[in-house]
Amino acid sequence: MGSHGFNNRNNGQQLGITEPISWGGPTEQDVMKTHELEKFLADVGLYESQEEAVSREEVLGRLDQTVKIWVKTISRAKGLNEQLVQEANAKIFTFGSYRLGVHGPGADIDTLCVGPRHATREEDFFGELHRMLSEMPEVSELHPVPDAHVPVMRFKFNGVSIDLLYAKLSLWVIPEDLDVSQDSILQNADEQTVRSLNGCRVTDRILRLVPNIQNFRTTLRCMRFWAKRRGVYSNVTGFLGGINWALLVARICQLYPNALPNMLVSRFFRVYTQWRWPNPVMLSAIEEGSLGLQVWDPRRYPKDRFHLMPIITPAYPCMNSSYNVSSSTLRILTEEFQRGNEICESMEANKADWNTLFEPYPFFEAYKNYLQIDITAANADDLRKWKGWVESRLRQLTLKIERHTFNMLQCHPHPGDFSDKSRPFHCCYFMGLQRKQGVPVNEGEQFDIRLTVEEFKHSVAMYTLRKAGMEIYVTHVKRRSIPNFVFPGGVRPSRPVRVSRESRRVSEPKVTGNNESEESPEGKLVLGGADDQRKRKREEDTAGTNLRAAQCLAAGTLSQWESNEGSTLSTNSSPSIKDGNTDASWLVEARGEKVANEIKEGLEGFKNPSEPPPKSGGAIDEVRCRPTIELLSANDNDESPTCKEAEKLAIEKLMSGPYNTHQAFPEELEELENDVEYRNQVKDFGARTVGGPTESSSNAKVAISLANVNPAGPRSSSDLNGGSEELESTELVAPFSNAVQSTTMAQQKPVIRLNFLR
Repeated sequence: MGSHGFNNRNNGQQLGITEPISWGGPTEQDVMKTHELEKFLADVGLYESQEEAVSREEVLGRLDQTVKIWVKTISRAKGLNEQLVQEANAKIFTFGSYRLGVHGPGADIDTLCVGPRHATREEDFFGELHRMLSEMPEVSELHPVPDAHVPVMRFKFNGVSIDLLYAKLSLWVIPEDLDVSQDSILQNADEQTVRSLNGCRVTDRILRLVPNIQNFRTTLRCMRFWAKRRGVYSNVTGFLGGINWALLVARICQLYPNALPNMLVSRFFRVYTQWRWPNPVMLSAIEEGSLGLQVWDPRRYPKDRFHLMPIITPAYPCMNSSYNVSSSTLRILTEEFQRGNEICESMEANKADWNTLFEPYPFFEAYKNYLQIDITAANADDLRKWKGWVESRLRQLTLKIERHTFNMLQCHPHPGDFSDKSRPFHCCYFMGLQRKQGVPVNEGEQFDIRLTVEEFKHSVAMYTLRKAGMEIYVTHVKRRSIPNFVFPGGVRPSRPVRVSRESRRVSEPKVTGNNESEESPEGKLVLGGADDQRKRKREEDTAGTNLRAAQCLAAGTLSQWESNEGSTLSTNSSPSIKDGNTDASWLVEARGEKVANEIKEGLEGFKNPSEPPPKSGGAIDEVRCRPTIELLSANDNDESPTCKEAEKLAIEKLMSGPYNTHQAFPEELEELENDVEYRNQVKDFGARTVGGPTESSSNAKVAISLANVNPAGPRSSSDLNGGSEELESTELVAPFSNAVQSTTMAQQKPVIRLNFLR
């Protein structure tokens, strides 16, 4: 169980882009705590049985035999001579949690089929191989997804869930000893093949870059379980998926190469609590490569500058694996890191245990207001397809709400789905809502998200394989109205003991109906109606002002910039970075000097002081990622204040080179670039669903009213323990669960106003 040491495995060579923070080995307490952790993980059922492990190996062997038969069949059908038919070969590789050795009972196996140049993806893989699998009695629930970003074929083989990708190489014959980690394998590969190969290449690279594989696996298994219990394990909803957690844990293993899992878990939270995002997490330097494939580089690609939590894959072409993270989900992740760090410190003082760290997050107690997204279909197969599509689009709802409310309304998507057993072919998703914490607002201020919701529903309705019966409904529900089927056993748990009434009042919403006037004496402000209202709000909002400057920077031009004091800068010149020099003088005028300096520092973080960046772009300069770190001594594993302070300074040096070109909320250039077009479509679409003239924007709203308060936040202990009684709501004029193509929708659409009282 113990560590074999950093130097023993790597012959004294450094792994990672910096020196380790500490070379310290385990103490007796670390050994004891690690034993406790391993026992805890075993007791909660994270390890599969020997029988299941053998079954998985047999399934992979059968699958490998199947693809070998498949490639010979298509080779013969394409007229190849018998010698080439006999030499024809395909090979199965694994990646993801199974390859990393951290999978649990019943987990999917991520697999990759590598085939020769004459075996096509569309005709042969999704055609002939799909036909062969469909005729095998061992295969069930076969579901091809050829149009996915990474095309995949999903099925169960003898009860084992398989996700099968395909990579077509430029080779006539696939050798049995093929090494997919070599960059040459990408030669002449199409984009889908590069993406499909990426999983295997990244997984293999991670295992080569960690100092001790067993300690890495135990720590990663622990962190995956923790993330699932705390509701932050989901790439599709904007949190972090399996590969993201693997990269984060691997970096901690590099920084503490001789530590056991107990210390690695503690240092995981300590390091990432202090991490200054969007400084990227990287296991190795980004290499440009010789094939001309695009790598993550904020200097050259404007979209990369708006990534909020970059976690860079170590295999060429290096990419940001966590581009799905949004402003809201980053906030939740950082809060969870902080909580984990506090509990680990309590554990070191013997004031907490592993059960405390892994306590499930009480999602349905954390907020008073939720959006419920229900989907239905006509049969199980349609539901599976419809569900996959809707899940891939849910992140858009979070992004649109953030964008259209200028990040003032924060969303917390639940990573899982729920099903009402009394309703056939149904499932639903939930999203907690709260206004941004600590920002004073005028009493009665409103955010209008009704049109935002309609845009989302319309984008979902554009599913090309949509059939009759595939419907989506979006409903506002209060906490006390959460359906019972979301709770374990269908039983709503008893409410926790209530504490200070005032502690709950500061940030909780109240829902009222349409009858409340939008022009009430309280001075409510409705956002999301006319374009000039949003523009006016943007000009008044400091964050919005700074975002405009960054957007201009990303685009390479700056026509007008308004400072917080109302000063305006106009310029006809464009910013440039030439020969390693960062010129921000074009930004400096009036009150804009402070912001200009911040952006200048951010740009300087990407230049090498001694060498100019390549004119055609290049790898991220190593000087930025190789700070000088004063190492802690080998015995500095104690938790003395001096040691902690030295460790804190070492972590700070990891973040050398500021990266300030991001803003509070990202410009989603890919997913939201057609927002204006969507708005126009939604108006027309709304007219068709109602069966009458297009409704005015004032009637198509979900309005959220905010009072002038200083909230404590619903994720605090006082919030979770209760407080004042939930505020009563006026009945809505019409239910907000309108189907996308419902022909019976009421003419009068409801307005949901979330009032945050004093």
